[in-house]
Amino acid sequence: MAVPVRRLWVAVLCGYLAFGAALQALPSYVPEKFGGGALASGTAVGIAFLATACGRPFAGWLADGGWSRPVVLVGGVLTAAGGLGQLVAPNLTVLLVARLVMGAGEAALFSAALPWVLAGTRVAQRGRVAGWFGLSMWGGLAGGPVIASLVGEWVWWTIVGLAGASMVLVLTTRADPGRVEPLVRIRRVRDLVPAGVPLPGATIGLAAYCYGTIAALLVLRLRDDGIGVDGYALAVFAAAFLIVRFAGSPLVDRYGGRTVAAVTVAVEVLALVGIALAAGPVSALVFTALAGLGLALIYPACVSMTLDRVRGLRPGVSMGVMTSFWDLGVLAAGPLGGLVAERLGFPIAFFVAAGTAATCVFVCLAFLRPRRAVSPR
Repeated sequence: MAVPVRRLWVAVLCGYLAFGAALQALPSYVPEKFGGGALASGTAVGIAFLATACGRPFAGWLADGGWSRPVVLVGGVLTAAGGLGQLVAPNLTVLLVARLVMGAGEAALFSAALPWVLAGTRVAQRGRVAGWFGLSMWGGLAGGPVIASLVGEWVWWTIVGLAGASMVLVLTTRADPGRVEPLVRIRRVRDLVPAGVPLPGATIGLAAYCYGTIAALLVLRLRDDGIGVDGYALAVFAAAFLIVRFAGSPLVDRYGGRTVAAVTVAVEVLALVGIALAAGPVSALVFTALAGLGLALIYPACVSMTLDRVRGLRPGVSMGVMTSFWDLGVLAAGPLGGLVAERLGFPIAFFVAAGTAATCVFVCLAFLRPRRAVSPR
């Protein structure tokens, strides 16, 4: 049976547009409504990624065993429920619970949809399709802040509407093509974490700390120094990210995931140092755009390295675990970056993120031997 690829792609996109829009809204929403500072805002941004990180491997595991559609359905419902919960939350505790619900929904939505799509794809094209389908998630994370900036006060209703659209699209999908392989029993860690995943996972996790710092603290950093572009800085980041993501993906095929990851994350080091030192709107926006460029290709690069190392076996759980490292990096960046910002200042928080990016480059060059690239987009 044919896989409803386009409908699944749009469903994941809508869910992650809602998720990305919330990332733009929360740094202002938490202090204004609940009186929290950088730590509270960072925690609200990052805590959703805790549920996402925990949920992805299990969603991929179930999807590899042919349970894609039920898991994706649950993901669509949880995403909508989490979006609504953030809108009506009476206090910070309820908001954090709603963030966890939305994070669990996003995990199930993408990490079960991807194996569903791969089930209808030839093995030789799985890396290409995995990278392309990933655009639904990354496009949402990058485009969501743009939408949030455009709709202004209607941002939370927009988030609920996008999450609801995702749920409706998932509910109206056709059944999946059936069991892909027997459901592997989880008896030990290696049953859920395939060999070959941890190193690419560590690479994307370190890069994710940089993204989490930008998502949680960029708006507050620019506002704290009165630079004056805090309303659309994340939109600039998103625009640069999307342009490079679409145009630069073939570089992974040409030069390999390891090389692309090392070079682009090195640009991220420069960008984060520039954001820390920026004193005016022009420099702030230039380095913010460079930050989007530096993170745009890390996912296809790590998809390439992961699928090459696992040789295409159990793609659902492999992609789920690898992407969970991203979630863990963002999760750590929210509260840790917020704590550093409150104690030592925002520039120091961005210097710490730059150090994390430099560590990411070191891991790529020192531990990941070059292999034939598999994923172009």
